[in-house]
Amino acid sequence: MNYTLEDIKKQSPYPIGELNTAYAKYFVGNSYLYSINDQEVLISNVTFEPGCRNNWHIHHGAGQILLCTAGRGYYQEWGKPVQELNVGDTVYIAPEIKHWHGAAPESYFVHIAESVPNENASNEWLEAVDEEEYLKLK
Repeated sequence: MNYTLEDIKKQSPYPIGELNTAYAKYFVGNSYLYSINDQEVLISNVTFEPGCRNNWHIHHGAGQILLCTAGRGYYQEWGKPVQELNVGDTVYIAPEIKHWHGAAPESYFVHIAESVPNENASNEWLEAVDEEEYLKLK
């Protein structure tokens, strides 16, 4: 099933937030951020427009947890098959794992991203997801 903006507004417990301009160069398409918590554990509500996904990237020194709250999307680790994500799915991303995540080509998608605290943590942003491979996803 593909989800519209109205669908995700009904499903998601948090606001869509502001256009994600700070990280836009690491995304294909538009995403939006709403900060749920910025004390100790960083927790953000991330909304992806249809077709929006982030580039391949690696979290160094700390992991990340994704809690899917609305719409339909995808997650993939380097060298592994793509996983479809739906409401209620949870993804743990261990440190040093090359991966990407985002919306399905024709569906909005929302996840809560929890970043594990670590003073030495950083993100390494890499190449965009192959467009031809991405468009094969349904």
